[in-house]
This record gives sequence, C-alpha cells and structure tokens, in this order.
Amino acid sequence: MSYQSFIAKTALTIAAAAFATAAFAHPKLLGSTPEDNSTVSAPEKIELRFSENLSKQFSGASLVMTSMPGMSHAAPMKVGAKISGAEDPKTMVITPTQPLMPGVYSIDWRAVSSDTHPITGKVTFTVK
Repeated sequence: MSYQSFIAKTALTIAAAAFATAAFAHPKLLGSTPEDNSTVSAPEKIELRFSENLSKQFSGASLVMTSMPGMSHAAPMKVGAKISGAEDPKTMVITPTQPLMPGVYSIDWRAVSSDTHPITGKVTFTVK
C-alpha cells in the first residue's frame, strides 16, 4: 500500500467515524436558568439549554412543586406551565401560568433531537 493510499484510507475512516458520532448524538442539558440546585426569587420563566436542536413535538417538561415551607410531608403538586421553544432551537422555555410561591420545584424534562432518541432529566431549584 502506498503512503498516499494509507493517508486517504485513514482520512476516510476518520471522516466516517466523525459522521457516525454526529448522526447518533443525543441532546445533553448544558445549563438552565435558574441553575440546578439554586435558590432564586420566583422566575417568570425557566430556560433549559441543550447541546442539540430539539424536536418540539416530542420534547417537553413538567413543573412540580416538591415541598413548601411549613409542610414537610406535602405530596408533590404539578404546577401549570406553558412549554415552548425559543428563538434558539436548542432552548426549551417553561413559563408558569401563575407566580411561583416559595418552595422547592423540580422540572422533569424530556428532550428529543433529530436522532429521535428521548433523553430525560431533572432540574431542581428553590424559590425563596
């Protein structure tokens, strides 16, 4: 095998591996506002930023109040929220339908990108 053939074959192998990796990439949560495990004033909206463009029809989230001051044994309570995309197709926006009361909240999210493989996760924050 000539040196040129070896280089060409190696470049082709590297390109194929890079394409396969990109084709099977799953969305990863890069960050959120508010940040995970933070204490904040009641946010008007919550943003989740992902590594891939989201498929809006298959991605979503639910907002749950998991505890509140003075109630150590309260059952988790689903909070009304509108889930939408943002100008950035990698961002999911959760807008509560009413102002959030003091307590601990959890966002259970599901993100699906072009590979159609669902990824799930959770972000928790406290409203003071």
